[in-house]
Amino acid sequence: MSPMSRHDVQVGPDGRLRHLLTTEGLAPELVRHILDTADQFVSVGERDVKKVPLLRGKTIFNVFFESSTRTRTTFEIAAKRLSADVINLNVGVSSTSKGETLLDTVYNLQAMDADMFVVRHSQSGAAHLIARHVRPGVAVINAGDGRHAHPTQGLLDVYTIRHYKKDFSGLTVAIVGDVLHSRVARSQIHALKTLGVPDLRVIGPKTLLPAQVERLGVRVFNDMAEGIRGCDVVIMLRLQNERMNGALLPSAGEFFRCYGLTAEKLALARPDAIVMHPGPMNRGVEIDSPVADGRQSVILPQVTFGIAVRMAVMSMLGSQA
Repeated sequence: MSPMSRHDVQVGPDGRLRHLLTTEGLAPELVRHILDTADQFVSVGERDVKKVPLLRGKTIFNVFFESSTRTRTTFEIAAKRLSADVINLNVGVSSTSKGETLLDTVYNLQAMDADMFVVRHSQSGAAHLIARHVRPGVAVINAGDGRHAHPTQGLLDVYTIRHYKKDFSGLTVAIVGDVLHSRVARSQIHALKTLGVPDLRVIGPKTLLPAQVERLGVRVFNDMAEGIRGCDVVIMLRLQNERMNGALLPSAGEFFRCYGLTAEKLALARPDAIVMHPGPMNRGVEIDSPVADGRQSVILPQVTFGIAVRMAVMSMLGSQA
C-alpha cells in the first residue's frame, strides 16, 4: 500500500484524523496538533480526580491479537481518563483457534456498538485492513502491527523529545539496536523526519539494520562510538529474546559490549543528551542500569507522557464519531 493510500485511510478530506495507523505521511501540522493536544492532558494526571468527560458514552475496545500488558494498560488508562467505557479483549488464542477471521472478530465487536478499536496484531497491515472495513464514524488506532508501525509510541517519543529539547531543527538523534525488526523505530523515524530533525542516525550491527535504510533519510553507523558522538538524544531499542538466541547475533553479551549503552559510551554524546527506551528494558543487554536510572534518563517520563499522547489521539478521533 502506498503512503498516499494510507494517508487517505487515516486522514479525511478535511485534513482531520479519522484513524491512526502510521506516522508515515502525516502532515507536520497534524503531528504538531497531536503533540499540542497532549500538552493539555499532561496536567490531568496530576489532579486528584484524573478524569475529563470528553469521551463519556463512547465504547472503546482494546483488541489485542498479540499480548502486551504495558501498551494495553496505557491505552486503558488513557480511555478511562477521558471517561470512555473500555473493554479489553485478548483474542489471539480464542478467536483464531476457532477459525474466526480478523474481520469476523471486528464485525462482531462492531455489532456491540463499538466507537473505537485499539488493535495490536502480529501481522503487518492488520490495522489498515480493519480501518478499511469498519463503518463510518468508527475509529481505529494501531497499537502495533508486525514489523510495520507503532504510531502512538513514535508520537510519545517525539513528544518526550520536544518536552526536553523544545525544538527539533538543530537536533542530532540516534536510534540504537535492532532497527530491522522494530516497528517502533519506523514510527520514530517517520515522525522525527516529519518534524524536521536534520541529523537522524541509526546505529547497530549490519544484521539488525534494514537494507537500504538510508532511503528513510537516516545516516547509518555500525560503530557505536562514532554514531553516538555529539548526539542530543539517544534512543535505545529493545532486543527481543529470539534475536539473542538466533543467528543474527553472536550473543547478548557481545551485543552489550558493542552496542549496549554504558556511561562510557554516553559520555561521547552531548553533556545534556537525554536517554530514551520504549520498554520493556533488558538491563545489561541494551542498557546498563546506572544509565537507565541515571540523571540523563527520561524513560519513566516517556511512560507518563504516553498516557497524555494516547488521550490526545483518542480525543481527536472520538470527537468525530
